[in-house]
Amino acid sequence: MAARAAWLTTFRLLQRYHRYEVVNLEPLLKPGAKLLVGYHGRPLAVDLCMLTVTLHDRLGYLPHGIAHGAFDRIPGMRQVADGLGFVTGDGPLLAEAVAKGEHVLVQPGGTREGCRDFRHRYRVDWGERLGYLRLAVRYGLPIVPIAGHGMDDAYVGLNDGYAWGKRVGMPGRLPLWLGVGATGLWPLSLPFPVKMTQWVGEPLTTHLAPGFDAADREALLTVHRDVTRAVQGLLDAARPS
Repeated sequence: MAARAAWLTTFRLLQRYHRYEVVNLEPLLKPGAKLLVGYHGRPLAVDLCMLTVTLHDRLGYLPHGIAHGAFDRIPGMRQVADGLGFVTGDGPLLAEAVAKGEHVLVQPGGTREGCRDFRHRYRVDWGERLGYLRLAVRYGLPIVPIAGHGMDDAYVGLNDGYAWGKRVGMPGRLPLWLGVGATGLWPLSLPFPVKMTQWVGEPLTTHLAPGFDAADREALLTVHRDVTRAVQGLLDAARPS
């Protein structure tokens, strides 16, 4: 409970700091579990964390984020993840959440997308990561694309943290990222007080059609391209004119 209370307090404060708002929340308020598939803003997807607070206040629970595998390896972090309802992969906890009709949240771009330099902003970078899609098929979850504006402006990235982390052999595939915020270098700096606006798209269900074969890689890639186009479309639409 302490982890949950700290999470809610922290991200409620950040909602005010970033003047956070959500456009088209309605698809997430309808009954039934859904897979929320979001763009990973730099460096910690703060916008999606703030969205979990909004959903907690409306639905009574925090969506079950699929967190970095390092949560299982860093002492004490597993207890934090459990307190927040996070999971680090498919398993009984995820199955239980879906059975209760609760949303699951994933960012396929991960640190590869979230820890880039300032030249690469608001561009989906998921490669051919299909794990989220197999998960959606396995549990019969509609996919809701999520993106927005402001999240890549909170810090100025100075390097490709994902590539640097691989180069120096960071444990747990963690990134080695350098970023500048309002009061200095991340992670000791506050973010710039930019306004963040979250856009929620309409659910995608092509992968739930009768006869869809999750073992057919080409079929998965076709749906994957549809999802990435939907997320990129939200990123483009959310930019101030």
